[in-house]
Amino acid sequence: MLDRRHALAALAAAAFTLSALPALALDKTAFSQAAFDAAMKAGKPVLIDVSAPWCPTCKAQAPILSELTKQPRFKNLVVFNVDFDSQKDALRGFKAQQQSTLIVFKGGAEMGRSVGDTNKASIEALLARAI
Repeated sequence: MLDRRHALAALAAAAFTLSALPALALDKTAFSQAAFDAAMKAGKPVLIDVSAPWCPTCKAQAPILSELTKQPRFKNLVVFNVDFDSQKDALRGFKAQQQSTLIVFKGGAEMGRSVGDTNKASIEALLARAI
């Protein structure tokens, strides 16, 4: 029979293991300037998702974005992931100073952005500005 200390250790190990799992998969592409430029030139609606694997807010945004981008109205939305830790040039280009930044583009122009938002309704409203 497990004593309290062993039960707490098992619970902590399980929590650590679960936190290491990736968030729900979102169909997004690693950012490249060439791919972004091509999407802009083609007139596609674009979402830039600035995130970091260690960011709890980014992890909270991931299932919301995954669910929303599966909706038919967002089927043409092109989603690019900018890695906060390794893509510093892209961060400067988008003037993104924090992870968990979402930026939407329509017709080649920025239509809106949010930082640290985990509210489904407001994220949906932001995405709608791109279509």
